[in-house]
Amino acid sequence: MSEIQAKAEVERVRNTVRRPFLSPLNQRRWQNFKANRRGYWSLWIFLGFFILSLFAEFLANDKPLVASYNGEILFPVLVDYPEEKFGGFLAVTDYRDPFIQEEINANGWMIWPPIRYSYRTVNNEIPGAAPAKPSWLYTKEERCGRYDLGVDDPNCTVGNWNWLGTDDQARDVLSRVIYGFRISVLFGLILTFASAVIGVSAGAVQGYFGGWTDLLFQRFIEIWSSIPVLYLILIIAAVLPPGFWILLGIMLLFSWVAFVGVVRAEFLRARNFEYVSAARALGVPNRTIMLRHLLPNAMVATLTFLPFILNGSITTLSSLDFLGFGMPPGSPSLGELLRQGQRHLNAPWLGISGFLSLSIMLSLLIFIGEAVRDAFDPRKTFR
Repeated sequence: MSEIQAKAEVERVRNTVRRPFLSPLNQRRWQNFKANRRGYWSLWIFLGFFILSLFAEFLANDKPLVASYNGEILFPVLVDYPEEKFGGFLAVTDYRDPFIQEEINANGWMIWPPIRYSYRTVNNEIPGAAPAKPSWLYTKEERCGRYDLGVDDPNCTVGNWNWLGTDDQARDVLSRVIYGFRISVLFGLILTFASAVIGVSAGAVQGYFGGWTDLLFQRFIEIWSSIPVLYLILIIAAVLPPGFWILLGIMLLFSWVAFVGVVRAEFLRARNFEYVSAARALGVPNRTIMLRHLLPNAMVATLTFLPFILNGSITTLSSLDFLGFGMPPGSPSLGELLRQGQRHLNAPWLGISGFLSLSIMLSLLIFIGEAVRDAFDPRKTFR
């Protein structure tokens, strides 16, 4: 066999043998994670809730998902059609208006989402004063009493029920819980990811170079960590206009510090290992050594830390919303729902809904964090 044929055979064998998606070490970690049944099922339950919340507009909205009008297929949930399209004169169509509904139904049809309320929709047909209790606690006559045709009104349907009642502005609590859950998780994920990038980078530089670099960084972090974070966040949030990104930037100023100590310790421990010294002797750049050789080992401790940082981020956002320094007024927020429950003790469904939503979400994250910690622990074994 010639040399060219030998090389071709080696290449063919190399292409035939596929590397597994997970290395043997990561396969063992995944098996350890699955063995923790509480954490494993918590992951799938949390992912299910989160994925559903990403499609909140298709679950809870005051606009139809699909409509047919004069033979034209419309998607009101995605496109804002002016009211003049349906014979009105306003710039934005109110699909809950009986006139618009009669016009569309007379010339076509509509498919509504399961919950016919957005987080900002005011229900003007609640049986009593806001906050109104859940619809299933009323009789059918009471639920339909404010509609034009009473119990025979086509809008007196399950889709218009307030399953968890309404808040003090007659907005549907269930829709606000769905949208608030999405904002809380997205806020926590973005904050955790950005904090990890900054904190891991700072800790890697400190631990790898050491000396004066480590000393100056440590003194800066000690001073920065001694600042009363909550008071400073309250002051800045009171001065700047409230908003998702402004609040995220304020919290990012301090949240990255939590990652520095863990990564710094890993880099300090591993920077004098033999394979690192050999890489330096071969002329490998510092950046390559840090990224390809030291960072994977340091990320083990960081990954076990991530679910708890995410938990803390969500808790901080809810606390600021409860104090009135979080999201802008009117935004769906679990903390704001708890504040309403504290103000309206005669409406226990407000506090209970906010408490259960937060407690279930945070408990799932804690269970996931425990399972991740066990999965990366080399001394932990399951049967």
